[in-house]
Amino acid sequence: MDAPSSTSTSDASAGDAAPGQLPEDTGGKNRKRAALATAPFLALGLADVVLILLQGLEPLWGFAILPPILFCSVLTWIVFSTDFLDDRT
Repeated sequence: MDAPSSTSTSDASAGDAAPGQLPEDTGGKNRKRAALATAPFLALGLADVVLILLQGLEPLWGFAILPPILFCSVLTWIVFSTDFLDDRT
């Protein structure tokens, strides 16, 4: 009896693996879309840090605004790559 139950669990896990592969395939497209949507905002934030440093302000001010810029960029990438908002529209 143990062999059929282990076979059925392996069949169930094999059946779960096939649907698991589909989001990964579509996830590649979503990651690209996420990168394209996040890149301009990340570039603007990094340009802002560079301008602050080039204006002669203390480097601490440039690096003080860098973590929020990176944090918001990562959040937007996560939202776009996982289609977080598709279920809510």
